[in-house]
Amino acid sequence: MDEAVIAIDNKGNIISMNKKAELYLDLTYEDSIGKNIVNIIANTKLLDVLDKGEKQLNEIFRFNNKDFLVKRIPIIENGKSIAAIAIFKDRTEVNKMNEKIMQDQGYIEILDTLLNTVNEWAVVVDKNGIITMMSEAYKEFTNEPNAVGKHVTEVIQNTRMHIVAQTGVREVGDIQEIQGNRMIAMRVPIKRDDKIIGAVGKVMFKDIGDFHTVKQKVLELEKELEYYKNEVIEDRSAKYTFNSIIGNTEKMKQLKKIGSRVAKSKSNVIITGESGTGKELFAHSIHNASNRKLGPFVRLNCAAIPSELLESELFGYEEGAFTGAKKGGKKGKFEIANGGTILLDEIGDMPLNMQAKLLRVLQEKEFESVGGNTVKGLDVRIIASTNKDLRKLVEEKKFREDFYYRLNVVRFDLPPLRERKEDIRELAISLKNKLTRKLGIYVEDISKKSIKYLENYNWPGNIRELENVIERAINLLDVELTIEPHHLPQRITSEKNRTIYSGDKKLKTVLDDVEKDMIIEYLKRNKGNKNQTSKALGISRVSLYKKIDKHGIDDV
Repeated sequence: MDEAVIAIDNKGNIISMNKKAELYLDLTYEDSIGKNIVNIIANTKLLDVLDKGEKQLNEIFRFNNKDFLVKRIPIIENGKSIAAIAIFKDRTEVNKMNEKIMQDQGYIEILDTLLNTVNEWAVVVDKNGIITMMSEAYKEFTNEPNAVGKHVTEVIQNTRMHIVAQTGVREVGDIQEIQGNRMIAMRVPIKRDDKIIGAVGKVMFKDIGDFHTVKQKVLELEKELEYYKNEVIEDRSAKYTFNSIIGNTEKMKQLKKIGSRVAKSKSNVIITGESGTGKELFAHSIHNASNRKLGPFVRLNCAAIPSELLESELFGYEEGAFTGAKKGGKKGKFEIANGGTILLDEIGDMPLNMQAKLLRVLQEKEFESVGGNTVKGLDVRIIASTNKDLRKLVEEKKFREDFYYRLNVVRFDLPPLRERKEDIRELAISLKNKLTRKLGIYVEDISKKSIKYLENYNWPGNIRELENVIERAINLLDVELTIEPHHLPQRITSEKNRTIYSGDKKLKTVLDDVEKDMIIEYLKRNKGNKNQTSKALGISRVSLYKKIDKHGIDDV
């Protein structure tokens, strides 16, 4: 028992005492049994109760400088008192308990008033699934005015409240049918001191049609907002900032920090990295962090424009410059970008003859339109990006060395996604949020197991591939609101992409297997080039040859 108990016989001798009484009175059971109670508690009134046969309730007695709240009860047989029991508790504990009860009662009254005032359909159950609170509106809908005290399954059709109260697993956005109505519900476990003590449930949408109506209104508002944003913001503006770039790895933090600093200068920039690593995003961010942010931001994909049209696209043309030339001529990308920034994407694909012309523009800060004879001044910052090794192209005479050095003032090498696995969860959630707005499909979350698969995958297509995978998964959702592994492509959930399991292997064997797989993977990626492979792995060529020999790796 939580209270202390001590019992005496008709002579006043102690015949029983529990652990709590030992604690309160600072006694032991062995030393107390058989002794008269007056020898233990000199001022006891338990003998009066024994003598008169009348109970005394909620009395206070003091012992060892402590106040106790006591109930003294006689044991009557055949009209005579044959024994007496005292049940007592530390008054300080009683006061605290009463305060807690009053506080809890206050919270309950506030919550009850709130739920009934706003007409919510809500229910609270204890850990056994017994209803302890239910809003009046919900009682009225379920036609159960005396719901409190009943098991939730007796009152609410197809409920899972009792399951949530047992498992502690939160359920949000679950479709539940009650009396023919399809609703969207949420169920959240209630915890105290890390222990589940119950669950609270709420009907988020009383009809699934209401949800679709609200969703449609939100989508319409977002489209309207996008329209007005496009009206206010010119097409020649950068959309992203360094805050848009997700990444908490040390490399990404350092790149963003240096990028913010470099943005303030006028220097040309080269951004390198594999396809899909976010080079354009980085270029937008540099422009928006610069003193040119109010100026135009113009993008040109050098690989997408035929070489014979590239000059007129860059520098514009005058009327009559060539057959089919637009009347009045046309401004080129450089002239449009004057006072701002131009992004030359896929610069590695620019023809050599255009590199020579562009080099002059960079040196002289001026240009002439095709068919024109007027020299125009230029104030444009150039950001170039490529997924190719420009240094190698220079060595192969496919890229002008002087042009390369003129561009390569500040260089940013963006890491592939496989080298920043720690960012995958945050990236996946961000892309999920972006795509749900774009597709108009509500998605609650991505499961932990799905995230694990995403983290284990190698991502040859980087962030662009991750975005495609998330979009595919969203399109495969049916009634589910969470992306699960079965929504992901097989290449991601296949056996080879599972977390390494060592079984009975020794640590050295597992490490050797991983080392061998990595060397083979990097050799394939670098088409057997051992010099590039050693650099990518961060080891010397000599070490690489030794490891190839050690693992018996054939040419790949």
